[in-house]
Amino acid sequence: MHLHDTADGGHDEAGAAAPGLVHDALLYDTVEQVAAVAATWLRDGLAAGDAAVIATAPETTGPLREATGDDPRVMVVDRHGLYRSRTPTAIATIRRFATEHAAPGRRVRVVGEVDFGTTAADWREWQAYEAVLNTAFAPLPLWGLCLFNSRLPEPLVATARQTHPRLLAADGLVANPDYVDPAAYLRALPVPDEPLETTPPALADDDVADFPGLRHAVRAHLGTVDGPADVLEDFLMAVDEMVTNAVRHGRSPAGLRLWTAPGRVVCTIRDSGPGPDDPYAGYGPAHGEDLSHGGMGLWLARQLCDHVAIRRDERGSSVRLSTRWA
Repeated sequence: MHLHDTADGGHDEAGAAAPGLVHDALLYDTVEQVAAVAATWLRDGLAAGDAAVIATAPETTGPLREATGDDPRVMVVDRHGLYRSRTPTAIATIRRFATEHAAPGRRVRVVGEVDFGTTAADWREWQAYEAVLNTAFAPLPLWGLCLFNSRLPEPLVATARQTHPRLLAADGLVANPDYVDPAAYLRALPVPDEPLETTPPALADDDVADFPGLRHAVRAHLGTVDGPADVLEDFLMAVDEMVTNAVRHGRSPAGLRLWTAPGRVVCTIRDSGPGPDDPYAGYGPAHGEDLSHGGMGLWLARQLCDHVAIRRDERGSSVRLSTRWA
């Protein structure tokens, strides 16, 4: 999927000019700081005709609502439902906020606080999300203010500084000198190791010649896994999509390795070609809203799996899919 370069929509400090994406961050130490700074930002937007959305941690949502006078125009969204879904789902949800609730000539202001999860793989999915927003939402009438607790692990605090063009503090908005071009940020974002990949796989085919037979073998093996049937069916569909991509669009030989462990499954699909070069691949359909042209494999995989990691080395490229359950 090709995404346009970030545009500020010609905004001024009040956000009052032609709508387009504005993506700011607030690094905070206390809930009181959030209530003072972010609530003022929301009230200013409501006064100017912007819509308002809060999708923050429970400990910040209450004080924010109170500081805005419990204004009924402020929509409150369940933060866990938004940010513990997969990243394409969160992107689609926020896109819908912008298109359905912005008044003509105005924006939707969203105070968001991403739930980065607990593992390095979780972190990477949402670190990438923060960079992708800068291009995926560029033309939308949206003003995002992302909250980052200063006590977050250092890589996540660094993400705040590297993926937001401006920072908001008590004394106003300031340009962020640490901001990194989104595509460059995505390309440099490291892929965490997966310990299962260092162990013998439960199923391996390093030169796929019989795709229907391989699919049957993967399905049969997943059928022995003690996990939710719908989660495993989603995972099988994602594996199908990635093997199809490798066989049809990659360079032979294409191969697959599958690992299972209590509460999780991992599959790596490899081919000998260079793989996709677009750092935004899979965050939307490759051909936009017209799904008849195909190009949906990575987009579907990102919706069907918890983590999708694309890697390249001297042997070619690979896509690692992983999903876990309680």
